[in-house]
Amino acid sequence: MTAEEEREKLLADLGRQARVVAGREIYFDWEGFLWDPNDWDEEVARILALESGLADLSEVHWKVLRFFREYYFYHGRAPMNRHLKEGARLSLGEIESLFPGGIRRGARRLAGLPNPKSCF
Repeated sequence: MTAEEEREKLLADLGRQARVVAGREIYFDWEGFLWDPNDWDEEVARILALESGLADLSEVHWKVLRFFREYYFYHGRAPMNRHLKEGARLSLGEIESLFPGGIRRGARRLAGLPNPKSCF
């Protein structure tokens, strides 16, 4: 087995899958969350949004996605619901309705944050 084949096997064993998104190879977990939040950019978010049925990201969508990312990189974790409501200045219901998949499978995933199932 070559070094590259060994690497691919190891990544597959960890539940990672590589995909080409926005012209570059990005690793995702078993539920479609980015493995590394630093792989995110706005083009990746647009493509993931299209794949989930969201044809256009409005300024309100971007406000929520940017808040998620700023909070995550400042605090090292995703915001709790209370902080999300305060930071986005929207109700949880409004945020849920903006994203197919709601807050967790929609907003959090499109913001490039790790899968909460993989966070301990």
